[in-house]
Amino acid sequence: MSSIHSTLVVAGRSADYPGLADALRLHRAGVPTSFTLLVPAVPNGFAWATDMHSGWPAAVERAERASARLTDAGVDLEETIVGDPDPMAAVGDVLHARRFDEIVVATLPRGISTWLRIGLPARLGRVTDLPVTRICVDRPARARAYANELAAFAADPYASVR
Repeated sequence: MSSIHSTLVVAGRSADYPGLADALRLHRAGVPTSFTLLVPAVPNGFAWATDMHSGWPAAVERAERASARLTDAGVDLEETIVGDPDPMAAVGDVLHARRFDEIVVATLPRGISTWLRIGLPARLGRVTDLPVTRICVDRPARARAYANELAAFAADPYASVR
């Protein structure tokens, strides 16, 4: 068994957010982890009605930007994949070819995220039998607060019980 944890990160528009690297580092804090970024080629607006694959050019650009940003931030990014426009099918395609220990679904906040409206994280959990975690990338203040809590706990793990 490998000592490095392998995580599939599914990110659509959230791949463009600079907070993704911080959120991934916080999520796997202290555990050696390699990440694979999957960006489904979801078309924007009503483009899907005429051409379901119209999202590919934007998804490729988004994946390239996210890959560079994550690598520059020190995230161990093993691979970046642009997948099927249907995020369920894209994850299925990747899982048929590779093995992962968990799936992380990076989303925008509730009310904005289409993936939360369709219940993507829960659906992935039911069909993959892998642990699925949702991280929201548009909350830098919350991420910093969480990072501060982790740092305080690491410095003195018994402070809260005194």
